[in-house]
Amino acid sequence: MKDLTLSQLEQTRLHLLNSVLEYQLPVIQAAEIMGASERHAWRLLAAYRREGAAAFAHPNRGLQTTQHDLRRRGESGGQPASTAYAGANHTHLTELLKERELIVLSRPTVRRILSRAGIPSPRDRRPGKHQVRRQWMPQAGKLVQIDGSFHR
Repeated sequence: MKDLTLSQLEQTRLHLLNSVLEYQLPVIQAAEIMGASERHAWRLLAAYRREGAAAFAHPNRGLQTTQHDLRRRGESGGQPASTAYAGANHTHLTELLKERELIVLSRPTVRRILSRAGIPSPRDRRPGKHQVRRQWMPQAGKLVQIDGSFHR
């Protein structure tokens, strides 16, 4: 649900567009007062007619609180990773949260929240394989070049 508390700028735009709709002010003057182009004023007016005052609030408004709530749940010990989904790696936990809890987060976000809460990934990582290199030849030209073709 969007937070419909409008800022001062959004309230001014709402007042100006109401004046345009009541034929008290032309769109060009409203755009000048808003500090926007005429095209943007028409775009705002169309969105206002379509969605009402909610058109002025940015679509991402209120999304950050979901991450803060999850982080707070993780720090307080109510984290699903340490209880219900213990043993799931970051990718699997992201998929489980999406399926069962209806919480849509990216894998890096889940990893960041869990690492801040002190919960490591349960996956054991293998050490890298050491490559055995040939011995260096002390003189130039000592490395023998062998051609494997059957031609002379």
